Amino acid sequence: MEYKKSSRVALKSHPEFNEKWLQQKIIDDVEILGLGELDVKDVERRQPHAGRLDILMYDPESNTRYEVEIQLGATDESHIIRTLEYWDNERRRFPQYEHIAVIVAEQITGRFLNVINLFNQAIPLIAVQLSALDVGGALTLSATKVLDIALPAPEEDDEPGQETDRTYWVTKSSPTMVKLADSLLELINAQGSEMSLKFNKYYIGLQRDGMADNFITFRPRKTHLIWELRIDPTEELDARVDDSGMTRLAYDKRWKKYRLQLAPSDVKTNKPLVVELIRMARGLPAEPLTSGIEPGEQPLT
Repeated sequence: MEYKKSSRVALKSHPEFNEKWLQQKIIDDVEILGLGELDVKDVERRQPHAGRLDILMYDPESNTRYEVEIQLGATDESHIIRTLEYWDNERRRFPQYEHIAVIVAEQITGRFLNVINLFNQAIPLIAVQLSALDVGGALTLSATKVLDIALPAPEEDDEPGQETDRTYWVTKSSPTMVKLADSLLELINAQGSEMSLKFNKYYIGLQRDGMADNFITFRPRKTHLIWELRIDPTEELDARVDDSGMTRLAYDKRWKKYRLQLAPSDVKTNKPLVVELIRMARGLPAEPLTSGIEPGEQPLT
C-alpha cells in the first residue's frame, strides 16, 4: 500500500463541495460519523416554529433518534443553539424515543468545545469534527468524535437513599419473580462467587462483601423477570437464545447489557445455557455446572 500525504480542504470556501454535498455524503454513508449503523429517518425536517433539521437518524435497536446539524467551517454560537433547539423540539414531539443531539462541523475550536462540554453535562450531546482531505488528488472525509455522550456512572449503585429491600420488590413485582432472582443467584454462587442480591429502587443488583459488582442485574415484573448480563452480542449467541425458546430483548447499547425476559420455567428448561450466560458475563470459560436447579426439580411457582 502506497503512502500518500494528505492536505486539508476547506469546504466552506470551496466552489463545488458545499454543505448540500456534505449532507448527501453523510446520508449515503451514515457510518462515516462513527455513530453506528443508523437509518436515515428524514432530511431537511421542518421544525414547528422555524428552520429545518439537516438529518434525523434512527437506531431501531435502541429506539434512539439522532438530531444531526451540519455546519461548514468552524462551529459557532448559532450552530450550537440551533442544534439544541431542534433536539428539544423533537424530544418534546416524540417522547417515546430517546433523543441525542449531534453537532457536525469542519472545525470545533477549543472555545466552543468547552461550551459544548458544559451542555453535555445535562444534555445527550455528541460533537463530530468532519474534515475533508485531499489524498493524492482524491477527496475523502475523516470524522473524529471530539465529544461523546456524558453517560452517568455505570449502574454500580443508586443515589444515596435509593436502596430498598426484598419487601419492596415483592410488592412491586411478585414473590415468584423475586424467587426467580434468588434461583439465578444460586447458579451464580455455584461458581464460588459469594455474591448477594442488592435491592435498589430501579433494579436488583449484585454485591460482594457490601461492594456492588453488577455484571448481572435483575428487573422483576409482575409476570416475568428482565435479566441483564454484561455480554457482547453475537449472531451465534442470538441464534442459540432464540432456539432455546427464551425471549430475547433488544441489546442495551448504552449500558452494554444483553437482555432476556425470563419466566421461572426458562431456568429449569435451559439450565446449561443459563449457566453459560452467567459464566460469559463473569468472564469465565463456558463449562457445565452441576449445582443450582437440578433436573427433576419443579420450576418456581
